[in-house]
Amino acid sequence: MEIVAYGVLADEQPLLQAEFERVLADRHDLRCLGIFLNRDTVPTAAGHEIVLSSVNDTLDAEVLRALAAGGTRMIAQRATGYNNIDLTVARELGLAVARVSYYSPYSVAEFAWTLALAVNRRIVRAAHRTREFDFRLDGLMGRDLRGRTAGVVGTGKIGAAFARIAHGFGMRLLGWDIAENPDCLALGMEYVEREQLFAEADLVSLHVPLLPETHHLLDAKALGLMKSDAILVNSSRGGLVDTDALLETLRAGRLSGVGLDVYEEEAGVFFLDKSLEVMTDERLARLMTFSNVLITSHQAYFTEDAVGQIARTTVANVADYLSGRTGDDVLVPPPAG
Repeated sequence: MEIVAYGVLADEQPLLQAEFERVLADRHDLRCLGIFLNRDTVPTAAGHEIVLSSVNDTLDAEVLRALAAGGTRMIAQRATGYNNIDLTVARELGLAVARVSYYSPYSVAEFAWTLALAVNRRIVRAAHRTREFDFRLDGLMGRDLRGRTAGVVGTGKIGAAFARIAHGFGMRLLGWDIAENPDCLALGMEYVEREQLFAEADLVSLHVPLLPETHHLLDAKALGLMKSDAILVNSSRGGLVDTDALLETLRAGRLSGVGLDVYEEEAGVFFLDKSLEVMTDERLARLMTFSNVLITSHQAYFTEDAVGQIARTTVANVADYLSGRTGDDVLVPPPAG
């Protein structure tokens, strides 16, 4: 049987293929495609019982129905998030769905800190200047982090890793989550209401999943509570931040720095080369004009360690499906019988 994978990145493919060959190559073939799975490309999945999806694929009701009609019976998402998959429709169609529930939290936490430090110390502006042999320091002043307050929104594995790094900097820790993490409490973290966290933190970093109740968690009201010289970092999901409200905040001269590895309308843009096209997303283009905003293309997870772990879990999920097992990564189990 041939299994098809969508949205496979060049650096990801060798790791995915190596793991597939180690576990399943004696019985099945893997076909890796760089294109994303959506309404236009779903016909290419016809005849494939198993599809390996990426976080930027669009698996809405229309695509899922087309997959089921073409013979697909199992979707293995190569990511932790699954807000791009209509699980209700998948269940109705009898499509099994699995995801990668865990991979190296340090990849994202360390990258979130990369963004925070870069905007705090104006690294991008400084690098552009020195490439032009301009060695002035005007406009490059940052702030010490020691003694300042880090607000960690979401204190699961990634948030806790972020908090440990903040603790290493000597920062006061504020946290918000539906449940307190004992590891964070051991670091001295104080759990508070969101409003207090936004109001007191010098650095706010987002580490919660995108759910209906967290959509636009950072709206105009929340942004208005933040200190005018605070730093905001989002390495989780773009939909956590109301982009229009963020633009208004930046236009008002508030926030000393913003680091975004995700964007709420990133589908169809991130992971693609748009350098020869006109950028039609006016909000993204406007964000790019602010010198204190640093945007990267959803790469926080992109380390050899994390991507390798994602490949191992994805292949294990496929092997479980083929063997009739249901593991902890299953979101929608195969139909009984």
